[in-house]
Amino acid sequence: MTISYKNDALLTPEIVIALYRKCSLGERRPVDKPEVFKKMIDNSNLIITAWDGSKLVGIARSLSDFSYVTYLADLAVDESYQKQGIGKQLMREMQKCTPAGCKIVLLAAPTANDYYPALGFEHNPRAWILDKPL
Repeated sequence: MTISYKNDALLTPEIVIALYRKCSLGERRPVDKPEVFKKMIDNSNLIITAWDGSKLVGIARSLSDFSYVTYLADLAVDESYQKQGIGKQLMREMQKCTPAGCKIVLLAAPTANDYYPALGFEHNPRAWILDKPL
């Protein structure tokens, strides 16, 4: 199996939703709302994808200023492809698209809290989230 990585893949909501349904991130994303997924894809300015032939098996979806910080919104790998280094390579490919020193910031899903330190991420307890109207 050879996995290829792309930063210019044409994505549809359907193909991305199919991937999210094959990993735990699908539990926390609106997989029943393709119109929301279309906006998630269209408004992300850095998306790296992993492919096994024509099958989407991984994605790193981010927002970046390409200078100081990249906010990693989603890192998803099909469960049947996990533990093969695909997530780590998605992160490497994302770093290739940003200048040296550009930070990557994320909010980890509870089930992924042990994964990110293994990649070199440091925990920062000062994150704040507003997800309701003021």
